[in-house]
Amino acid sequence: MLARQRQALILEEARRTGAVRVSDLVTKLGVSDMTVRRDLDVLAGRGLVEKVYGGATSIVGKSTDEPGFEAKSVRQRVQKEAIAAVAAGLVRPGTAIGISAGTTTWTLARALDGIPGLTIVTNSIQVADVLRGDSQPERTVVLTGGVRTPSDALVGPVAVQSLRSLHLDVVFLGVHGMADGPGFTTPNLTESETDRALVEAGRRLVVLADHTKWGIVGISTIAGLEEADVVVSDDGLSDQARETLTEQAGELMIAETAETAEAEEA
Repeated sequence: MLARQRQALILEEARRTGAVRVSDLVTKLGVSDMTVRRDLDVLAGRGLVEKVYGGATSIVGKSTDEPGFEAKSVRQRVQKEAIAAVAAGLVRPGTAIGISAGTTTWTLARALDGIPGLTIVTNSIQVADVLRGDSQPERTVVLTGGVRTPSDALVGPVAVQSLRSLHLDVVFLGVHGMADGPGFTTPNLTESETDRALVEAGRRLVVLADHTKWGIVGISTIAGLEEADVVVSDDGLSDQARETLTEQAGELMIAETAETAEAEEA
């Protein structure tokens, strides 16, 4: 098991139970005491857990916490780029697609430059800026109106109303968190309403979420896991999460990151 996968399991367990003990993780993962402690050091250094005597406790933000776009854009860059590359392969020339706000969907927008004839509807200022500067003159970009959130999404009644009259081939949805039960969630109540309208406008739903989103629950549900036709995540996703998503979502696609490819070649 790669270090990233091991750390993802530790983080998932910490979020599920609130705290983890080194001794329990040694038994669960079948690795040494020092390996577990190094993994906890990495997670603590990333601000995901707080080390305590004999283990660590979870640091999970409130269900209404909403980091700004810049803060989120530096997280899991490699994973987001891998996910975007896989998701871009699902886009066909000449189709109408919806792209929600978020840093993973923003990364997807940057990967669409070579696909001609697209009509793209988005409630993201950042996504619209990327698409406006690409090299596809025949592309149509529609930006919904609305009130701007900390993550540069346009939300509210104006955005919802504009989406309700549209019919899109595929919607690509970025989420704050995903979990068994709550499904795909967001910390912003108004944004969840807008995202639901975007989801309803699409014939197919593709959710883009890196492995750190598993186990995170925002205050409002956008869609259930079973509503996703495809979930695209990365290879740091734990076995438990993979099993749940495979059972409930239509299809789970795993994007291989550069680190994993290098490890397998070594």
